[in-house]
Amino acid sequence: MATFALPFCEIPEDLQLRILSLLTPAEISSFACTSKRFASLCQEDGKIWHVMCDQRWGKKTKIQKWANGQIPYRHLYKTLKGLENLIGFWRLCGRANPAASSPPLVFFDWGSSFILGSRVLSTGDDTYEVKKTPFLLMGISPEGRSENFLDLVGGNLRSVDDDLKELEASNNLVSVDVNFMGNGHIMVEENRCFTNNNRREDQRSSGDESDDLISSPNFSEMYTQLANKTSPGGDRRRQKRKEKERQASRTKWEPEHFLKVADCSPTPTRPLQGLWKGFCEGSMELYLVKYDEVGGIICRKVEDLSLSRYTPPVFWTPKHTFIRSPFSAEEELLLNSRIHISPFAEVHENVVSGMLYMKSSCDLVLPGEPGNGIGFLRGEGRVWLYDNGTFGFGFLRDQFIIDLKRVALEDGCLADEVEACM
Repeated sequence: MATFALPFCEIPEDLQLRILSLLTPAEISSFACTSKRFASLCQEDGKIWHVMCDQRWGKKTKIQKWANGQIPYRHLYKTLKGLENLIGFWRLCGRANPAASSPPLVFFDWGSSFILGSRVLSTGDDTYEVKKTPFLLMGISPEGRSENFLDLVGGNLRSVDDDLKELEASNNLVSVDVNFMGNGHIMVEENRCFTNNNRREDQRSSGDESDDLISSPNFSEMYTQLANKTSPGGDRRRQKRKEKERQASRTKWEPEHFLKVADCSPTPTRPLQGLWKGFCEGSMELYLVKYDEVGGIICRKVEDLSLSRYTPPVFWTPKHTFIRSPFSAEEELLLNSRIHISPFAEVHENVVSGMLYMKSSCDLVLPGEPGNGIGFLRGEGRVWLYDNGTFGFGFLRDQFIIDLKRVALEDGCLADEVEACM
């Protein structure tokens, strides 16, 4: 049966737009040069660029609601393409004092007309479950400007709607700038211009007595104003001044740096790679496992990676090739005599399929020395790979195995998430 190719110009326009939406902006520009009709089609913002935005992000966010639908879709496409790199896991870095800072792991996800950054926290109920606490909202104003708000108190972004104007008037949110320092590094800092403008508006609307004191040339009025500071009305003014100082001090927030966690999930060739969670000393810890360039594996706590100073790894192994079962009688006894540290609700029934020798430091192992080969007899512990894709580790100095579970699902979303109460 003969088939006939239908020319592209005879295809219905809605199908043409769907086909063109699969192209890149550079390819769209080249296609527009082929004819006047196609040039006109590609220049119509409400058609081609709307379809391109809908094709790429329509299932993730409501593109018609970004900037209240008042900016060109071509501008929206460019903006969303830049923000798209934020989606996923990031870790805090460069802080000096862990006790005085925020949780180290954050997760960025699409909202209805914004991108929402949330801190990942344990629920604290002796399970692997975690919750997201929103702290950063990134959107676009109707004028096409970036509008980002940081929640210093907590709980103000959980029920956010699509109107960013209401966020600007909130006293518990701070306007911030999100600066991209490459594809995998962002810095969040306070928007000084926005804050200073709001303070000046507050002063003009409240009629600050200090402004009146400076502008008044009458010494008798100055004396009256100073005397009023000891009067009942003066108490009210002092209270008002203290409230302003409190609000001003609340907005003094140190910039934070975040690095993207690129490989957050394991792969068939790297089964230990990614973000993991496990219980250590009575609380849940987050771990990041990476494969180095020389064939080894290194595991660190996400909390330690956020510090500005160096901290030793949790464990390290020079090779990533697992010793497969059956194991020696000595290794079987070492494994079976240990206590698994996991939540009470979890029942350990995993079968061990592989094992690695590991150490708790990155000491250099030279060729020909004990510890560089498959035996690694001087290792301080073991890593046991389970048949369900998870793993546990333990040290020879104690009788425990810390069982770990994935933080991220295969699609990059947060695993074991519990919806926060509104």
